[in-house]
Amino acid sequence: MTFSQDLREENKDVFQAIFDHPFVDGIGKGDVPDQAIAHYIKADFEYLNAFMRIYGIAVSKCDLREDMRFFDKQIQFVLNSEIHPHHNFCNHIGVGYDELQGYPLPPTADHYVKHMMYHAQLGSLGETLCALLPCPWTYLEIGQELMEKYKPKTSHPFYEWIRFYADDKIGATTMEMRNRIDRIAENSSLEQQQKMKEAFRKSCQLELSFWEMAYTCEEWPMKDVVVSK
Repeated sequence: MTFSQDLREENKDVFQAIFDHPFVDGIGKGDVPDQAIAHYIKADFEYLNAFMRIYGIAVSKCDLREDMRFFDKQIQFVLNSEIHPHHNFCNHIGVGYDELQGYPLPPTADHYVKHMMYHAQLGSLGETLCALLPCPWTYLEIGQELMEKYKPKTSHPFYEWIRFYADDKIGATTMEMRNRIDRIAENSSLEQQQKMKEAFRKSCQLELSFWEMAYTCEEWPMKDVVVSK
Protein backbone atom coordinates (compact mmCIF):
# COMPACT_ATOMS: atom_id res chain seq x y z
CA MET A 1 0.00 0.00 0.00
CA THR A 2 1.36 3.41 -0.95
CA PHE A 3 1.62 6.34 1.44
CA SER A 4 -1.30 8.13 -0.22
CA GLN A 5 -3.40 4.96 -0.02
CA ASP A 6 -2.64 4.93 3.70
CA LEU A 7 -3.81 8.55 3.91
CA ARG A 8 -7.12 7.65 2.29
CA GLU A 9 -7.65 4.61 4.49
CA GLU A 10 -6.81 6.49 7.69
CA ASN A 11 -9.30 9.22 6.81
CA LYS A 12 -12.17 7.17 5.42
CA ASP A 13 -14.30 8.27 8.39
CA VAL A 14 -13.99 11.93 7.40
CA PHE A 15 -14.57 11.21 3.70
CA GLN A 16 -17.77 9.37 4.56
CA ALA A 17 -18.92 12.17 6.85
CA ILE A 18 -18.41 14.59 3.95
CA PHE A 19 -20.49 12.42 1.60
CA ASP A 20 -23.25 12.26 4.22
CA HIS A 21 -23.27 15.98 4.98
CA PRO A 22 -26.65 17.62 4.17
CA PHE A 23 -25.06 20.26 1.92
CA VAL A 24 -23.16 17.67 -0.11
CA ASP A 25 -26.05 15.21 -0.26
CA GLY A 26 -28.34 18.13 -1.03
CA ILE A 27 -26.30 18.84 -4.16
CA GLY A 28 -27.10 15.31 -5.29
CA LYS A 29 -30.77 15.73 -4.43
CA GLY A 30 -30.86 19.14 -6.13
CA ASP A 31 -32.03 20.75 -2.90
CA VAL A 32 -29.70 23.16 -1.07
CA PRO A 33 -30.91 26.40 0.57
CA ASP A 34 -30.08 29.45 -1.54
CA GLN A 35 -28.49 31.27 1.39
CA ALA A 36 -26.18 28.31 2.04
CA ILE A 37 -25.08 28.30 -1.61
CA ALA A 38 -24.40 32.04 -1.51
CA HIS A 39 -22.42 31.67 1.72
CA TYR A 40 -20.43 28.83 0.17
CA ILE A 41 -19.51 30.85 -2.92
CA LYS A 42 -18.49 33.90 -0.87
CA ALA A 43 -16.13 31.78 1.20
CA ASP A 44 -14.89 29.51 -1.60
CA PHE A 45 -13.97 32.41 -3.89
CA GLU A 46 -11.56 33.80 -1.28
CA TYR A 47 -10.43 30.33 -0.21
CA LEU A 48 -9.42 29.52 -3.79
CA ASN A 49 -7.54 32.82 -4.04
CA ALA A 50 -5.54 31.69 -1.01
CA PHE A 51 -5.15 28.21 -2.52
CA MET A 52 -3.45 29.70 -5.57
CA ARG A 53 -1.09 31.70 -3.36
CA ILE A 54 -0.13 28.52 -1.51
CA TYR A 55 0.55 26.80 -4.83
CA GLY A 56 2.89 29.73 -5.50
CA ILE A 57 4.71 29.10 -2.23
CA ALA A 58 4.99 25.44 -3.21
CA VAL A 59 6.77 26.50 -6.40
CA SER A 60 9.45 28.17 -4.27
CA LYS A 61 10.11 24.81 -2.58
CA CYS A 62 10.63 22.94 -5.87
CA ASP A 63 14.01 21.94 -7.28
CA LEU A 64 12.73 20.57 -10.58
CA ARG A 65 11.03 22.47 -13.37
CA GLU A 66 8.67 19.54 -13.80
CA ASP A 67 7.32 20.22 -10.32
CA MET A 68 7.18 23.98 -10.91
CA ARG A 69 5.24 23.34 -14.12
CA PHE A 70 2.74 21.18 -12.22
CA PHE A 71 1.95 23.88 -9.68
CA ASP A 72 1.74 26.54 -12.38
CA LYS A 73 -0.78 24.36 -14.23
CA GLN A 74 -2.82 24.02 -11.05
CA ILE A 75 -2.91 27.78 -10.55
CA GLN A 76 -4.21 28.17 -14.10
CA PHE A 77 -6.85 25.50 -13.47
CA VAL A 78 -8.21 27.22 -10.36
CA LEU A 79 -8.04 30.63 -12.03
CA ASN A 80 -9.68 29.72 -15.31
CA SER A 81 -11.64 26.48 -14.86
CA GLU A 82 -12.91 26.25 -11.31
CA ILE A 83 -15.16 29.25 -11.87
CA HIS A 84 -17.56 26.98 -13.81
CA PRO A 85 -19.07 25.15 -10.81
CA HIS A 86 -19.40 28.51 -9.07
CA HIS A 87 -21.37 29.82 -12.04
CA ASN A 88 -23.67 26.78 -11.86
CA PHE A 89 -24.47 27.63 -8.24
CA CYS A 90 -24.88 31.35 -9.02
CA ASN A 91 -27.22 30.69 -11.93
CA HIS A 92 -29.33 28.41 -9.74
CA ILE A 93 -29.86 31.03 -7.04
CA GLY A 94 -30.13 33.91 -9.52
CA VAL A 95 -27.24 35.95 -8.14
CA GLY A 96 -24.37 37.37 -10.20
CA TYR A 97 -20.95 35.90 -9.49
CA ASP A 98 -19.44 39.37 -9.01
CA GLU A 99 -21.92 40.06 -6.24
CA LEU A 100 -20.53 37.23 -4.12
CA GLN A 101 -16.86 38.21 -4.30
CA GLY A 102 -14.72 40.19 -1.88
CA TYR A 103 -16.27 39.03 1.39
CA PRO A 104 -14.16 38.21 4.47
CA LEU A 105 -13.61 34.55 5.18
CA PRO A 106 -15.88 33.07 7.87
CA PRO A 107 -14.06 31.59 10.91
CA THR A 108 -13.78 28.02 9.60
CA ALA A 109 -12.52 29.03 6.16
CA ASP A 110 -10.13 31.52 7.75
CA HIS A 111 -8.72 28.75 9.95
CA TYR A 112 -8.44 26.37 6.99
CA VAL A 113 -6.44 28.89 4.95
CA LYS A 114 -4.11 29.62 7.86
CA HIS A 115 -3.62 25.90 8.48
CA MET A 116 -2.47 25.41 4.88
CA MET A 117 -0.37 28.58 4.96
CA TYR A 118 1.36 27.40 8.14
CA HIS A 119 2.53 24.19 6.48
CA ALA A 120 3.45 26.02 3.28
CA GLN A 121 5.54 28.62 5.12
CA LEU A 122 7.13 26.49 7.83
CA GLY A 123 6.84 22.91 6.62
CA SER A 124 8.32 20.78 3.87
CA LEU A 125 7.01 20.39 0.33
CA GLY A 126 5.50 17.08 1.47
CA GLU A 127 3.58 18.79 4.26
CA THR A 128 2.40 21.49 1.87
CA LEU A 129 1.12 18.93 -0.63
CA CYS A 130 -0.62 16.95 2.12
CA ALA A 131 -2.33 20.09 3.37
CA LEU A 132 -3.50 20.92 -0.18
CA LEU A 133 -4.51 17.46 -1.41
CA PRO A 134 -7.77 16.92 0.54
CA CYS A 135 -9.46 19.74 -1.37
CA PRO A 136 -9.21 18.22 -4.88
CA TRP A 137 -9.40 14.65 -3.57
CA THR A 138 -12.60 15.07 -1.58
CA TYR A 139 -14.25 17.04 -4.40
CA LEU A 140 -13.31 14.34 -6.90
CA GLU A 141 -14.91 11.67 -4.74
CA ILE A 142 -17.93 13.87 -4.00
CA GLY A 143 -18.50 14.22 -7.74
CA GLN A 144 -18.08 10.49 -8.28
CA GLU A 145 -20.29 9.64 -5.31
CA LEU A 146 -23.12 11.93 -6.41
CA MET A 147 -22.87 10.79 -10.03
CA GLU A 148 -23.13 7.16 -8.95
CA LYS A 149 -25.79 7.67 -6.27
CA TYR A 150 -28.13 10.06 -8.07
CA LYS A 151 -27.21 9.57 -11.74
CA PRO A 152 -28.12 13.18 -12.54
CA LYS A 153 -29.41 14.09 -15.98
CA THR A 154 -28.66 17.37 -17.74
CA SER A 155 -31.91 18.77 -16.32
CA HIS A 156 -30.60 18.36 -12.77
CA PRO A 157 -30.04 21.84 -11.23
CA PHE A 158 -26.48 20.97 -10.20
CA TYR A 159 -25.57 18.69 -13.08
CA GLU A 160 -22.73 20.93 -14.25
CA TRP A 161 -21.26 21.12 -10.73
CA ILE A 162 -21.37 17.35 -10.25
CA ARG A 163 -20.04 16.58 -13.71
CA PHE A 164 -17.16 19.07 -13.28
CA TYR A 165 -15.85 17.43 -10.12
CA ALA A 166 -16.44 13.86 -11.29
CA ASP A 167 -14.41 14.56 -14.43
CA ASP A 168 -11.21 12.69 -15.22
CA LYS A 169 -9.26 15.97 -15.17
CA ILE A 170 -9.83 16.26 -11.43
CA GLY A 171 -8.89 12.62 -11.10
CA ALA A 172 -5.65 13.16 -13.01
CA THR A 173 -4.75 16.15 -10.86
CA THR A 174 -5.42 14.20 -7.69
CA MET A 175 -3.28 11.30 -8.88
CA GLU A 176 -0.42 13.63 -9.83
CA MET A 177 -0.45 15.11 -6.34
CA ARG A 178 -0.67 11.66 -4.79
CA ASN A 179 2.27 10.42 -6.85
CA ARG A 180 4.38 13.36 -5.74
CA ILE A 181 3.47 12.75 -2.11
CA ASP A 182 4.30 9.05 -2.47
CA ARG A 183 7.74 9.86 -3.89
CA ILE A 184 8.45 12.37 -1.13
CA ALA A 185 7.26 9.99 1.58
CA GLU A 186 9.60 7.24 0.33
CA ASN A 187 12.56 9.49 1.12
CA SER A 188 11.22 10.99 4.34
CA SER A 189 11.81 10.05 7.95
CA LEU A 190 9.02 8.59 10.05
CA GLU A 191 8.82 11.91 11.88
CA GLN A 192 8.33 13.81 8.63
CA GLN A 193 5.79 11.28 7.39
CA GLN A 194 3.81 11.81 10.60
CA LYS A 195 3.80 15.57 10.00
CA MET A 196 2.50 14.93 6.48
CA LYS A 197 -0.25 12.70 7.85
CA GLU A 198 -1.26 15.29 10.43
CA ALA A 199 -1.46 18.02 7.77
CA PHE A 200 -3.63 15.79 5.59
CA ARG A 201 -5.94 14.76 8.45
CA LYS A 202 -6.55 18.33 9.55
CA SER A 203 -7.31 19.44 6.01
CA CYS A 204 -9.81 16.58 5.64
CA GLN A 205 -11.50 17.64 8.86
CA LEU A 206 -11.55 21.25 7.71
CA GLU A 207 -13.12 20.22 4.39
CA LEU A 208 -15.97 18.71 6.40
CA SER A 209 -16.17 21.81 8.57
CA PHE A 210 -16.22 24.02 5.45
CA TRP A 211 -19.43 22.33 4.27
CA GLU A 212 -20.96 22.79 7.71
CA MET A 213 -19.82 26.43 7.76
CA ALA A 214 -21.60 27.05 4.45
CA TYR A 215 -24.75 25.14 5.42
CA THR A 216 -25.16 27.01 8.71
CA CYS A 217 -24.06 30.36 7.19
CA GLU A 218 -21.39 30.68 9.85
CA GLU A 219 -20.31 34.23 10.68
CA TRP A 220 -17.85 35.82 13.06
CA PRO A 221 -19.42 36.60 16.46
CA MET A 222 -19.74 40.34 17.09
CA LYS A 223 -18.68 40.87 13.46
CA ASP A 224 -20.04 44.41 13.29
CA VAL A 225 -18.17 45.64 16.36
CA VAL A 226 -15.24 47.93 15.55
CA VAL A 227 -12.44 47.62 18.08
CA SER A 228 -10.54 50.85 18.59
CA LYS A 229 -7.19 51.25 20.30
